[in-house]
Amino acid sequence: MEKKILTILAAIIVLTVLVAGGALYWLELSKTQPAVSQKNTRTITDALGRQVQIPVNPQRVVTTYPPLTTEVYMLAPDKLVGWQTKPSGKYMKAQYANLPVVGGWYGLWTGKYEEFLVQKPDLILVNADVGLATIDEHQKRFAPVPIVAVNDTTNELKLEPTIRFMGDILNENDQADKLISFYHRVQQDVEKRVSNVPADTGRRVYYAEGPKGLSTDPKGADHTQLIEITHGHNVADVQMKPGYGMTPVSMENVLQWNPEVIIVENAAFYQSVYNDTLWQEIPAVKNHRVYYMPHDPFPWFDRPPGVSCIIGFPWTLNVIYPELATDMDLKGYVREFYSTFYHYDLTDAELEKILASG
Repeated sequence: MEKKILTILAAIIVLTVLVAGGALYWLELSKTQPAVSQKNTRTITDALGRQVQIPVNPQRVVTTYPPLTTEVYMLAPDKLVGWQTKPSGKYMKAQYANLPVVGGWYGLWTGKYEEFLVQKPDLILVNADVGLATIDEHQKRFAPVPIVAVNDTTNELKLEPTIRFMGDILNENDQADKLISFYHRVQQDVEKRVSNVPADTGRRVYYAEGPKGLSTDPKGADHTQLIEITHGHNVADVQMKPGYGMTPVSMENVLQWNPEVIIVENAAFYQSVYNDTLWQEIPAVKNHRVYYMPHDPFPWFDRPPGVSCIIGFPWTLNVIYPELATDMDLKGYVREFYSTFYHYDLTDAELEKILASG
C-alpha cells in the first residue's frame, strides 16, 4: 500500500514538472512572437488555396524571396522588417536601407529560421512556386507566425493580381491602387507606340550578361520580357538555361547575330565594351547603342524581373526605339515611379545621373 502511494506521488511530481516546463516554454515563445487575438485577425485564401489566419493590419512583415520583399517595400515600407540581401541604399531613405538582412529561400540560397524569428514578424510571405511541401515545412518552423503563399511576381504583363493581393493582405489597398494605375498607364503608353512595329522583325537586340557580355537569355525567358513587350527582336538563338538563366555564348555567336542595340546588366562589361576590339564591328557598339540598365535601388530591366521593372517599360522603349518616344516624358515617369514606388523624391542631379547610361 505504501509503495502504491509513493508511486502515485512520484507520478504526480513528474506530471507537475512536465506541465510547468511546457508552460515556461510557451511563455518564452510568447515573449518572442507578437500576440494575435481572434478579434484582430481574418482568414484569407493564399495562392496555394490554403486557408490562413492573418492579422487584419500586419505591422511587421518579412518575406523569403527578393521580388516579394521589394513589393512589400513599395506597398508598405514601414511594415518591412528585413531584406534578403543588403540593398545599395541609393535613392532610398536610410531607415529602409539599413533594415536587417535576414536571408531567404530562393535560387541556391537557404535561409535560417532564427534570422527571421528574431525580427518578431507577425506575417511571413513566401513565393508559391516553392510548392506546398516546402511552405508546410516553413509553417511548422515559423509557427505561430502565419505563412502566406503569394503567386508568381515575375510575369511583367500580369503584375496587377499580385500587387492587388499583396495590397489586400498588407491592408494597403489605396497604395496598391496607385501602383496599378501607374503600371497600366506606362504599359498602355508603350503598347500604343509599338503597335505598328512587327514583333518578329523589330530592331535587333542582344541582352549581354556577365563580366564579358557572353551570357544571355533567349526569347521567352523571364529575363528578356521587356525586349518582347517593346517589340524588339531578341537575337539570342540559344536554348533557355534552367534556373538562373544566363546561357553562355561565343563571340562568334554575337558577331553572327549582329545586334543593333545591346542592353547590359554587368557594370564591368559596360565599362569595357567600347574599348574591346572584339566588339568593335558590331553595329550596336559602332553606333554607340549599348545601354547599361539602371540598378538603383533595384534593377529596371531584369535580375530580378517583376514589379521593379515597371519603369523598364518606357526605359526599354527609349533605348530600342528612341524615335517612337520623342514626345514621351521619360523623366516625368521616372520621378513619379521613384516617388510612388520607392517613397523617394529624386533631385534633378539624381535623375540625370540615373538616365546618363549609354
